[in-house]
Amino acid sequence: MTGPPSTTAIPTGWRARVDPRPALLRVRDSGIAIVQIVVAATASYAFAHYVLGHPAPLLAATVTVASLGLVRDARPRRVLETVLGMLLGILVAELLLLVTGTGWWQLGLTLGLTLVVARLLSPQASFAIAAAIQSLIVMVIPAIAPFTRLVDGMIGGVAALLVTALIPRNPLRAALRDGRAVFAAMDSASAALVQALRRGDRMRAERGLEKARALQPLLDDWRSSLESGRAIARISPFLRRQRFDLERQERVRESVDLATRNLRVVARRVVYLCDDGVGRPVSAEVLAETMRGAGFVSDALDDISLEPPARAALAAVASRLDPAALLPGASLGDQNLIAAIRPLVVDLLTATGMTSAEARAAVPRI
Repeated sequence: MTGPPSTTAIPTGWRARVDPRPALLRVRDSGIAIVQIVVAATASYAFAHYVLGHPAPLLAATVTVASLGLVRDARPRRVLETVLGMLLGILVAELLLLVTGTGWWQLGLTLGLTLVVARLLSPQASFAIAAAIQSLIVMVIPAIAPFTRLVDGMIGGVAALLVTALIPRNPLRAALRDGRAVFAAMDSASAALVQALRRGDRMRAERGLEKARALQPLLDDWRSSLESGRAIARISPFLRRQRFDLERQERVRESVDLATRNLRVVARRVVYLCDDGVGRPVSAEVLAETMRGAGFVSDALDDISLEPPARAALAAVASRLDPAALLPGASLGDQNLIAAIRPLVVDLLTATGMTSAEARAAVPRI
């Protein structure tokens, strides 16, 4: 006789599938964007309907939703470009309606002409698609008078730009999240390289190299967040206090971008050295100390008071980076690895606020 089935032995995979946290995080991160869309769409619709008397100002709402969106890049310029693309589609459709009327072939002609004109005016594919969608709406849904939908679209575009400035998304939080993701990935890549050096493990070294090569998309996300945040902060009166932090993060990002390139150089040298299966504890410790310093730089992203400790930690590593003194009698390949770590440390030092000249002076001359 068997007892009742256990209610506790839930497979790990099943728990992962029903974990609500990612969904809740998505909602939290999109909170301000949702508020922007709701406010702009409602306000533009209400203005066109109740103030201008348009019976069904659909485009006033759709233009705001499509131009704001939930994307990472919420720069006013991107919003404006999307608005202009949609207005172009509305204008082309309105003009052809006056000349050709409605019908299936008129719809095809309008769509084709809109896409051609949009591609001529902008290299962005999204610009042409936005224009085409709005032209289709104009051709399919009748209006009480010519060009009323163009007015609705303009109202929606103005509303979208206004909420971008007056209900801004929090650019600093998004940039901090993306910056920390870069540092976490750097730490993961370097941890594999350190273990490879300690054990003489080529497979682990290759894994570290793969992780180092995968850093670029994360850096691109960070750059996009910062570009968007800085653009919004320039027009929003509510984000002026964040301008300094965003500019400081951009300076850190530029240095870290160079550091990741040098980390890939280090990783390739580690792969080459680990071919012989010999452990290299000194080189492993130097790289580990370097990346501990990078961790301090990550901690300083949202707290400028932590930059001096990060600088001091990295300067202490830099002062030891004389390959001949650190590894006397070692092979040229081993000394070249230490030489490859030098520019990595220099880039991380500039991320702490040092000038390039000061950072280069921190490492011994060789």
